[in-house]
Amino acid sequence: MCTEKVDTIIVGGGLSGIYAAFLLAAKKKSFVLLEARSRVGGRILSPEHQGSFADLGPSWYWPMINPKVNALIQTLGLKGYPQFETGLARFQARDGHVENIEGYPMNPPGWRLTGGMISLISGLCARIPKDLIRLNHPVCEIERLDHGVRVTVGRLDQEPKCLLKASSIILALPPRLAASSILFTPDLSHNLTQAMLKASTWMAGQAKFFALYDKADWRKIGLSGQGFSLRGPLGEIHDGSSESDIIHGLTGFVGIPALRRKNRESMIQAILAQLTLLYGQAAGQPLSVYYQDWAKEEFTASEYDQRDAHNHPEYHPPSGKKSIWNDTFHFAGSETAEHLGGYLEGAVSSAERSVLTVI
Repeated sequence: MCTEKVDTIIVGGGLSGIYAAFLLAAKKKSFVLLEARSRVGGRILSPEHQGSFADLGPSWYWPMINPKVNALIQTLGLKGYPQFETGLARFQARDGHVENIEGYPMNPPGWRLTGGMISLISGLCARIPKDLIRLNHPVCEIERLDHGVRVTVGRLDQEPKCLLKASSIILALPPRLAASSILFTPDLSHNLTQAMLKASTWMAGQAKFFALYDKADWRKIGLSGQGFSLRGPLGEIHDGSSESDIIHGLTGFVGIPALRRKNRESMIQAILAQLTLLYGQAAGQPLSVYYQDWAKEEFTASEYDQRDAHNHPEYHPPSGKKSIWNDTFHFAGSETAEHLGGYLEGAVSSAERSVLTVI
């Protein structure tokens, strides 16, 4: 079993954790990042098809209200493009009736990122020494020591994979996931634990779909690709085309609650039938399809996330605490942000806050 000592341990390899690692690396600080999955990105997931990317997690940023994300995009030399919203939208009533309606353009305007949202993660990782990011390293216990913390990697019902000690720790996980999957020694206070469990994890109860096409036939008949349905399975649909106009896409959010969603193949077939009804025969015959049910992701959702939060919650540091254990333990992650929690902007700002405190 390996043992190691560093200055800072980051738990979680989503945008917040990776950005915290980027900031510490730029300051030449000693750290490691522990990620439970076999990949980085967390809820940012963008599979690639012929140079086009299907964003199955966050899809947009808003330049007018996301200054930190804007600055990061510029730092990494990335580019964005506005969400396509020209034309009429489609509406499907509960009885299945479909009609054209005026669309609902985003206000402020939403933008997509060239190369998919995963390009944020890839750009940051390219600037972090590779040996400092440890994949397949789930954290099962965090113990407070007299001068720092000890972190156990592995699963509670198995022999530990690794033990690490550090002067400080940045917890870049959704608070609810951390409270329900990590053993804390000594116990966190009752109020703090309850606050963590009550902080719903944004997107954790959702499922997303993405279909890719060589042509955007819906645009040819004056449709924007935007759609709304009271019948489902998709409740909300958008044009997900790449900026290059070589590959086009339709993407949407599944409106069926997590506990009622069928198996993956059944869901995909039902969605393709719905797209055919809304946008024509060609919409049911994509080049490639992607379906991601976040509620079934062990390292995203807990049992408390099976009822999706449809309205965006008001997020803030759990129980008002940004740090605990005499400032050796720091909260990061989008759900702990003071502003725009749950969004990419919140992930970036919470990482900056925690790193400034550590430094």
